Amino acid sequence: MTKLSRDYLVKRIFSDLKNYPYGFSRSGDFSISESKALAQHGCIIAALVDGQIEPQTIEDEGMLAAAFGSKEPEGVTEKAWVKYQKRINRPKLGSVYGNHCSTSVNDAGNINEQEDIEVEIE
Repeated sequence: MTKLSRDYLVKRIFSDLKNYPYGFSRSGDFSISESKALAQHGCIIAALVDGQIEPQTIEDEGMLAAAFGSKEPEGVTEKAWVKYQKRINRPKLGSVYGNHCSTSVNDAGNINEQEDIEVEIE
């Protein structure tokens, strides 16, 4: 595992193309200040959470504690990160069309709800 430099992570803008392909500010999930905080500090927080860099300041330790849920998030950055994690880790919805019984039309033109077909296997 290569160690990333903190200077490199500070200059890098955080983006999540899988979950937010048009950016955080255009998603409707985050306010303007939250989307700016995620873009500016997201790389550092992700590296801290993944263990790629060690916490060097009290703010780093606070971000880690908020990310792991051992304390309530206090600043805009911590709140935005926790909100981001909740959004990307929420359960996925089922089908867009929902679950409903299938209907079939028989030869007489009658609509039957969920006909059971018995099959004999010899």
